[in-house]
Amino acid sequence: MNSLRKVFSVGFSIITLLFVLSSFILIVFAVLELWSGINPLQTTDLRARFNSIMESVGLLTIAVASLELGQTILDEEVLRSSEMSFPTRVRRFLSRFLIVIIVSLSIEFLVVVFELIHDDPLHLPQASAVGLATAALLAAWGIFIRLNKSAEELEPEAMQEVKGEDIKIKGDEVNS
Repeated sequence: MNSLRKVFSVGFSIITLLFVLSSFILIVFAVLELWSGINPLQTTDLRARFNSIMESVGLLTIAVASLELGQTILDEEVLRSSEMSFPTRVRRFLSRFLIVIIVSLSIEFLVVVFELIHDDPLHLPQASAVGLATAALLAAWGIFIRLNKSAEELEPEAMQEVKGEDIKIKGDEVNS
């Protein structure tokens, strides 16, 4: 069982590295897109410059999401190397994941709305569906946290164990 746990740890480490690599590549793409929007040597109309800058924002949003997901997997699956048996751990992992998804979807929604208002307003209803889905996801997450809170109260030792893990991981980060 211990060797299987190491295999999972290696797999999660590889996934984390790929998320980080993807994030840095997206950052490079965002810088290039931003430069095409602000490059004073190009004779481009204002609308094209605006679209380039908005595209850069969208790429950076995805890069942040990728980086945050990599960090979440590293923290929760590799460094902690603990099972998700306690409600506290499940809530924490899902919360970190959903924060990234909800913020990313919200920013992407705004970027798409800004682009569609000027380019193709007929597609705004489809964009609003993304906004509504993001709001529903946020509401569902809130309900989950509220319901999970009562489960955490049944296992107060789990909260203490998770806090102890936090202190240990923070101590390891400071020492390295």
